[in-house]
Amino acid sequence: MKALVLTGVKEFEIQDLDTPEILPNEVLINTAYAGVCGTDHDLYAGRPGSASAVPPIVLGHENSGVVAAVGSAVTNVKVGDRVAVDPNIYCGQCEFCLTQRPELCDHLSAVGVTRNGGLAEQFTAPASVVYKLPDNVSLRDAAAIEPVSCAVHGLGLLKLRPYQKALVIGDGFMGQIFAQLLQAYGVHQVDLAGIFDEKLQRNKEQFGVSETYNTTREQIPADSYDVIVEAVGLPTTQAQAVAAANKGAQVLMFGVGPQEAHFEMNTYDIYKKQLTIRGSFINPLTFRDAISLVSSGKMNIGGLISHELKLEEVQDFLEGKITGVSKAVVKVGK
Repeated sequence: MKALVLTGVKEFEIQDLDTPEILPNEVLINTAYAGVCGTDHDLYAGRPGSASAVPPIVLGHENSGVVAAVGSAVTNVKVGDRVAVDPNIYCGQCEFCLTQRPELCDHLSAVGVTRNGGLAEQFTAPASVVYKLPDNVSLRDAAAIEPVSCAVHGLGLLKLRPYQKALVIGDGFMGQIFAQLLQAYGVHQVDLAGIFDEKLQRNKEQFGVSETYNTTREQIPADSYDVIVEAVGLPTTQAQAVAAANKGAQVLMFGVGPQEAHFEMNTYDIYKKQLTIRGSFINPLTFRDAISLVSSGKMNIGGLISHELKLEEVQDFLEGKITGVSKAVVKVGK
């Protein structure tokens, strides 16, 4: 089978690999689409994602496809089913798994990170992380279910009410997902801050965003928001998120920043405003919710997918040679 193999730091090779064998509890999937995200940029550059990727490895953790074979113990899917795959696999035995915090698992593994993923014509996954798709969810859209599930987990850490005024900082794919998701959860006003006029305008005209701010020339109002989602991961935007918080606000630090980065905040403001500042990591037990949100029409992720790549184009994309991307998916299967 054809596969794009990460062979070293910033080194890819198209290789012909054997069809992977499956264990009794595993599923073999003919890949349809694989999404490419910021985690793949990190893994390509030799930095860790949810875990470290050790070459040679096939990346691709946002995957959809069709079941090609199932192990003898598999009962939840069958050959021919259209599926999406939650990449994250938990040990079920560490302290965090046993106290209902599996996302913090001491032995986390992941499809497309620690084991071969969807940038190949076929890949395997435990049946426990393989989800059958509703008929009205396309395989193309399904390649973006995983990032939606991560956003669902993030908002699940907050207390959301309809009266709240929310701000999302970041007009990348995840920021736009959060803007839609907050509306789907009933928050009455959702604003978006970013740096691209075209994206900001489209979210206002097509996706229900109330107000937008281009932070290259506009200031985000201070002390104004009840919920702030930081979806960039830079010290500047993290500081903006705290500054925008009203009294009693909740700030979700979702953006993944460099490991060595720090930002400053006024500690007295945290006390005086009684702020809640939360981190959010991956997507424990939120995949079914994400599929339901897309199937119901409350999330329009297809409208955010701007580029469909070939395996041979992935390296150019990760090198920044393909521009103007909202969300890229790789068409792997026929």
